[in-house]
Amino acid sequence: MTCSEIYHSRYNNFRTGLSIEPKFIDASCSNDLNGVTFAFVCVDKGSSRASVFDLLISNGIPFIDVGMGLNRKMGPLNGQLRATYYSSEYGQSVRDKNLAPLVDGPDDIYKTNIQIGELNALNACLAVMKFKQLRGFYFEETPYHHLIFEVGDLRIVGESDTDED
Repeated sequence: MTCSEIYHSRYNNFRTGLSIEPKFIDASCSNDLNGVTFAFVCVDKGSSRASVFDLLISNGIPFIDVGMGLNRKMGPLNGQLRATYYSSEYGQSVRDKNLAPLVDGPDDIYKTNIQIGELNALNACLAVMKFKQLRGFYFEETPYHHLIFEVGDLRIVGESDTDED
């Protein structure tokens, strides 16, 4: 069974009209995004992220991108999780702040560490909670467009939308 078939069988029972197509998203995929009103970007290569950002921003599609910066400098796994919101109005100005890596990093700790599972889950939760704040399901005291979760001290810091140009 392929990944596509697994995801389809897993989610088809509670999502109507589900369509799964294994495909790399790049600048040639503009037509594939017709009707898309919001996107989540979860990639492990900065070079892939750059082309997806360009495509979404040029199509005026708001999105949340998540990422990790991890290291073992002190022995145990440490680093940061990131969730960044790119609105349709300010997506390019947020991109210009270089908050997300757009090139491939030399250290590939992400693919070689078993601890990544819960960090991926937490990163996804941050992205979904931000999305639900945007949609009015959760209260948002300060409208952050950029959240950083520090693994070492379990602290979240944010950059406010009022800091946008």
